[in-house]
This record gives sequence, C-alpha cells and structure tokens, in this order.
Amino acid sequence: MDAFTAGILQRIQNTEADRDRARAAGDDFLAEVEQAELEDLQRLATEHGVRYGAVSTA
Repeated sequence: MDAFTAGILQRIQNTEADRDRARAAGDDFLAEVEQAELEDLQRLATEHGVRYGAVSTA
C-alpha cells in the first residue's frame, strides 16, 4: 500500500470516529462538519481508485 492510500484510509477512519463521537455527545453541528469532511475524503478516495470500504478497524 502506498503512502497516499494509507493516509487517505487513516483520515477516513479518524473522521468516522470523530463524527461518531460528536453524535454520541449530541453535538449535531460538529457531527455535520465531520460528515461533510468524510464525504470529501470519500470522494477523493474514489477519484484515486482507493477502496475505502475496506478500512480495517483492527
């Protein structure tokens, strides 16, 4: 796995976790901000052929 792929997958994983924490805390605004960031990262991954559904949480 190249550095770009590893980096984008890590950023997706981190952003998902941040969004989930915001939701759990009841911070709707922050959850929306994190969701928008996640969508941007997913778009970027798709444009570069990175399969982000394969992110491992292990």
